[in-house]
Amino acid sequence: METATLDSDASRNDGEFDAAALLSRLAGFFAAAPAGTVWVVGGSVRDAILGRPAHDIDLAVAGDAMPAGRAIADLLGGAFVPIAAHNIARVALPGGAGAGSADDPRPFLIDVAGYYGDIADDLRRRDFTVNAMGIPLDKWDCDERMDHLLDPCGGLGDIARHILRMTGDAVFEDDPGRLLRGVRLAQQLGFRLEPSTARRIRQDAPLLERVAPERVRDEFLLLLASDGARPLLEILDRLGLLCRIIPELEAARNCDQLRAHHYWDVLGHLLHCVEYAEAVTAGHRNNAIYTLAPWTAATDAHFAQYAGDGHTRRTVLKLAALLHDIAKPQTKARHADGRIRFLGHSEQGAEIVQHRLAALRMSGAIRSLTAAMTRHHLRPAQLREQDRMPSRRAIYRYYRDVGPAAVDTLYLSMADYLAARGPELEPERWANYAKMIAVILETGPAPPPAQGAAPSTLVDGNDLMNALHLAPGPTVGRLLESLREAEAAGAVASRDEALALAAQLLANDAAAAP
Repeated sequence: METATLDSDASRNDGEFDAAALLSRLAGFFAAAPAGTVWVVGGSVRDAILGRPAHDIDLAVAGDAMPAGRAIADLLGGAFVPIAAHNIARVALPGGAGAGSADDPRPFLIDVAGYYGDIADDLRRRDFTVNAMGIPLDKWDCDERMDHLLDPCGGLGDIARHILRMTGDAVFEDDPGRLLRGVRLAQQLGFRLEPSTARRIRQDAPLLERVAPERVRDEFLLLLASDGARPLLEILDRLGLLCRIIPELEAARNCDQLRAHHYWDVLGHLLHCVEYAEAVTAGHRNNAIYTLAPWTAATDAHFAQYAGDGHTRRTVLKLAALLHDIAKPQTKARHADGRIRFLGHSEQGAEIVQHRLAALRMSGAIRSLTAAMTRHHLRPAQLREQDRMPSRRAIYRYYRDVGPAAVDTLYLSMADYLAARGPELEPERWANYAKMIAVILETGPAPPPAQGAAPSTLVDGNDLMNALHLAPGPTVGRLLESLREAEAAGAVASRDEALALAAQLLANDAAAAP
């Protein structure tokens, strides 16, 4: 087999991998292979027909895929990942192909699948008709390449009709991971699920339990990352898939809420909260409601950061929006005054989130961030003192307690507010709430102390022990934290003021002691 080299200009285009250039080079690489044994297949053919940019390449080679995969990895300097159980050799090229950004950790993938016998039979075993087409690699650069299209399942016609249709009745039984992939692919392409395919997904939904948690995680996060995630989640629910991914959501169905909430039950509230989380992080638009949500270049950059598992903070925010009230059903209680309350649902919800996301093999970073937002999602609304804006002291405590999830939780709070009111939203009250969030964001956390410094920048522990005749111990630590808080709130601005306040706090403690 002849080898070739890829120069950087041929393989990249303004930060993105140039799939067309890669395919041309791969055609040269496979030039010595027998005609009709190497095919461009699957999504590569589909996306070329649709005129969509390609973010990966799918090849099919006759026989064992592993030698070809290793050779391509050596050729391109990529990582070779054998998936031997399926006779697939994956080559991962680093460089952020997913979004064309150097900060994108997702690699550009070249999947080389081996087949035996007739390539048409191999295509018929694929998942959906639009993915069951192939073009010989040596014909890819020809002007007449569509004359060489192999389409045994009628995928070209389904593309014209914009429908996603399974290749056969055993598609999901053969690979239950296709249950989620079908929903995601239909959304991604802007197609509708063909009715018999939708019915088969619903019928085969229990097979999802056979899918590796890592694969469920990846498909589910891709769905959440999509714009318009709420309708996708509702489709998953209608097809019997959503509560197989997150079983705790079933109890939220038909669980009514406080009168302060719109008529949606807890599950409806959570689904709409995902929608509003998208809306308040979409930047300023010509919309009287969402334009009020504070948005700057800094917050845009914040939510574009990758948080874990190849997904951004914006996707994790939508995950938290879906899960933040997950413990409401088990904490629901009607009290003596006749009101329904959900005492402790934030804390219990954080525990459920940690457990469920661990079962889905989500990264520790995503679990921690989502659990923190769940635990603290009520905090922003509690910062106001009646109709007054929160004090600097209250804002300092908020950032101190919520930590790395503080900004994310503010946006979850806005989404939660909108989802609680729904069509009954009062614009003036919403404007005041959004203004409060803006004040908290603009104030920000107090600047952290220098490395190795004491919690207060005005005095340290030795100053307190010497001035107040204290022995080392927890009292000194508590005083330092109080001084740090007072400094952040602007209550003290000098060493003398800090020491005077410390003396007063110590005297108050002594007076309160029995």
